[in-house]
Amino acid sequence: MTGQPVSGGGPGEEPHAGAAPLPGPAPGRPRVPRRPGRPDVFTFGETMVALRGSGPLKLGGTMRVSVAGAESNVAIGLARLGHDVRWAGAVGDDEAGQLVLRTLRAEGVEVSGAATDPDAPTGLLLFERRLPEVTRVHYYRAGSAGSRLAADTVDRAFRAAPPRVLHLTGITPALSPAARAAALRALQLAREHGSLVCLDVNFRARLWTAGEAAAVLREWMPFVDVLIASDDELPLCLPEDGDEAEDGDGPEEGNGPEDGDGPEATAAASGAGPAGPTADSLASPDSLASPGSLASQARALLDLGVGEVVVKLGAAGATAFTCGGSLHQPARAVRAVDAVGAGDAFVAGYLSALLDGEGPAGCLERAVTTGAFAVASPGDWEGAPTRAELGMLGAPPGTVVR
Repeated sequence: MTGQPVSGGGPGEEPHAGAAPLPGPAPGRPRVPRRPGRPDVFTFGETMVALRGSGPLKLGGTMRVSVAGAESNVAIGLARLGHDVRWAGAVGDDEAGQLVLRTLRAEGVEVSGAATDPDAPTGLLLFERRLPEVTRVHYYRAGSAGSRLAADTVDRAFRAAPPRVLHLTGITPALSPAARAAALRALQLAREHGSLVCLDVNFRARLWTAGEAAAVLREWMPFVDVLIASDDELPLCLPEDGDEAEDGDGPEEGNGPEDGDGPEATAAASGAGPAGPTADSLASPDSLASPGSLASQARALLDLGVGEVVVKLGAAGATAFTCGGSLHQPARAVRAVDAVGAGDAFVAGYLSALLDGEGPAGCLERAVTTGAFAVASPGDWEGAPTRAELGMLGAPPGTVVR
């Protein structure tokens, strides 16, 4: 683990009263290194041109052009919240690649470490709205520039400005051996430079099997400070003597554009959806004691050195586990417009609060809030809030902000 542990929920914060304790080492959770002059977050991966249709593709019609990618979605979300973020990836030497870089620059994301590949195109994905709650996504990324991302590109970008936080997803290592090597190099550099590591599992069955994913992710666990996953993705990270995932088994494919949510995802995705209790509630001791519970899986990951395990529970909200205990945050009530991108927005909110020195309660609150903004607007990242807008979800219906 590369981040520095700190007792309790955060700097100067007492542990949450009545928190359900987990057995094990002394209470503690990851703390973002205080390194003046360093960028807040460095991330990389494949960002593609995204075309969105209003109905079945075979019927034709108009399409809206944008860009999409899990890591760049998080980068944009963090930049809108006022953080210094750098993204490195590879795009083709084409107009699509220029759109990717131009969009990220316009959103305040530093892209000087990105590479342009003259021998491969920028990836493409098509969105097809088939039903109000079902979106199909068609990928055209085989042999793309993003899938050919080289380790030396990541090495140069990282060393040019070592970050306080490295953010990775499980999508990048699934793209190709070259991209997998780049991700491993980033983990090594994070350890070398003392950067905190955040990993969003983001399993994609179209890219690799659950067995292949588990083999890589389990090797990564000793590097990870903050692990973010849906409840059905946790087994991919567990030790082999735990709930091992076999090839072809495990979570169903998330069919969104690298957002961690499936095609039937609703506003409940990533902690945004029908409201539960109005205040934070703690995980019950009974659930913590159950051998097959999320808490026992989280305990196994904490024993591997992961500092914090954050589990997205859809309509049930999200739960954070540390050696000090667990804390649950209900979902935020919001009218769903487009669930795509909710998982990435959740991650952006969580990391933003962590960078601000918030404890688990503050991190979860901001994460479900940014997730709710994402599903309340069309697009992967277009609805991401600024810091000044975070309080808008509490406004009564019909409010006009003047």
